[in-house]
Parts: sequence; structure tokens; C-alpha cells
Amino acid sequence: MNRSYSLETLMLITGKISPETSFADIREESLMLCEVIEQPQKLPFYIETFYNMDIADEDAFRFALMRIQIDSDLRMNEDIQRHQHRRYVARTIEKLLFSEILLEHIQGAVLESE
Repeated sequence: MNRSYSLETLMLITGKISPETSFADIREESLMLCEVIEQPQKLPFYIETFYNMDIADEDAFRFALMRIQIDSDLRMNEDIQRHQHRRYVARTIEKLLFSEILLEHIQGAVLESE
């Protein structure tokens, strides 16, 4: 992939608020996630790649997926279609790799305890 990504997307996926993170330090799976978050129509072509990918830090990757979902929910009224697509991509990849959506599990547990 020879593409540039928005600083906002890179910061969201890496979890870093500062733009000082070196592009070379970002893992390949995170760059692929940037690709499909910024261009959701590419997701169908990356399904097998994500499914077969050896993810170096599964927890960090899952937190990236969660950050995308949270950010999209919080900003949904800014651009409904864009944030629905981003949320869909993150949830689809999380379900594909981890068989469940962690935020749904957490929200369900919170509701049960109330």
C-alpha cells in the first residue's frame, strides 16, 4: 500500500494524541485498518487478509477497533454516512477476528448490573 492517511485516523488507530509518532513505527495491520476505515468500500477485498493476518499485538488492535467505534458513535451527527461506514468496518473486522463485539459485551454487563 502506497497511500497517505489522515493524521486524525492514524492518531485514532494508534491511540496517540500527538502527531509525533513515526509512520515507520506503525504496524502493517494498523495501516491496513487505516486503509479500510478511510475507504470502507475496500473492506470486501481485505476480509481474507485480515482473517489470515498474524497480528503482533491483538489487544492493541482490538482497542483500535473499539476507539473507531466509540469515535464514530460520538461523531455520528457530523456525517452520518461516513461514521456509519467506519463503525460498520470496525465491528465487522472485530467480529471476524474475535467472534464478538467487546463493546456490546461490556454494555450488556453494565445494563445487567443496573
